[in-house]
Amino acid sequence: MLKLSAKAIEMPASPIRKLVPYSEKAKKEGKIVYHLNIGQPDIATPEKALDAIHNFDQQVIEYSHSAGFESYRTKLAASYQKSGINVNKEDILITTGGSEALIFGFMATCDPGDEVIIPEPFYANYNGFAVMAGVNVVPVTANIENGFALPPVQEIEQKITAKTRGIVICNPGNPTGYLYSKSELEQLAEIVKKHNLFLFADEVYRQFCYDGAIPFSVMNLESIAQNVIMIDSVSKRYSMCGARIGALITKNTELMAAVLKFGQARLSPPTIDQIAAEAALETPESYFTDVVSEYVARRNIMVEGLNSIPGVYCPNPSGAFYCVAKFPVDDAEKFCQWLLESFEYKNQTVMMAPANGFYATPGAGKQEARIAYVLNQDSLRNAVECLREALKVYPGRTM
Repeated sequence: MLKLSAKAIEMPASPIRKLVPYSEKAKKEGKIVYHLNIGQPDIATPEKALDAIHNFDQQVIEYSHSAGFESYRTKLAASYQKSGINVNKEDILITTGGSEALIFGFMATCDPGDEVIIPEPFYANYNGFAVMAGVNVVPVTANIENGFALPPVQEIEQKITAKTRGIVICNPGNPTGYLYSKSELEQLAEIVKKHNLFLFADEVYRQFCYDGAIPFSVMNLESIAQNVIMIDSVSKRYSMCGARIGALITKNTELMAAVLKFGQARLSPPTIDQIAAEAALETPESYFTDVVSEYVARRNIMVEGLNSIPGVYCPNPSGAFYCVAKFPVDDAEKFCQWLLESFEYKNQTVMMAPANGFYATPGAGKQEARIAYVLNQDSLRNAVECLREALKVYPGRTM
């Protein structure tokens, strides 16, 4: 009998997509399904990016440089500089999505069996990236009761072993929407410096911060400039999820040279998508002002609506477009499946992502679900009403 690899067996299914067969069945039965499970914005992609695709007139779709087009890296560096992040084009390697950037970062810094510490809940695919790179994830748990703030640094430091190679954060966070403060990041910098670790920071949602909150980039932690690896992407910033263009940014020249070898092995990032991403850098600031305003309105509808349901608790996120809510149910995964299989309200139901898949600690997040408030405001109101009615009749309700 043919045998699959250990990595194939260990590779986790996505908690974001694992309930798709149930949603497809519900739709075939004629139900309206409100997709709160996946961070696919319905915001229009900037016209500059779409025009670049429509006006593509080259006769051959060629490879780019393995690090990405120089013109794009130059303009991207200038864009970072405008937002107070002092990098140049040599500090940037363009990747096939932010996912590839983090995978390259893991592979260039970690040997099989090495460890990375990640505050949980975290973006579920980090587990998959770690499996690909042969890295072990060591979680340190953040709590919903304090809005998923950075766990005490003492708890993080207790997780450090001889095999620890780095700490991974997402800021603002997916799935929680929590925005780490400058003070919290400086605390992490002290640990990183003390133990000679890498700090991986996924900053793909940096453009989406609310209520006057201002993001502080890890690239501005000057005391650990050589230890920092920033991950970025056009997917959410420009509502270009299908473009698959990301970036790895670091001041560490030795690390960048190593990462480039991985980039050479996959030849180059997508050509047309890079052209669109480069054009997107010309998007006027008014686009982001409007988008942020819309997300604040959506967040308020969702979070206030959830907290108005008896027994439900949801912290108010400061960034991204996700929140994690705790439900008065026996098992959130069973509840999410039941919503699709057995429930409807006015021929409508809701799809959420069970939060247990965003934790590495067994049993954690059992009553929680991640919600992406990426739908229009009316759909979000309808989704909240569905959840309110569902919890009145769910057989596994606990209170």
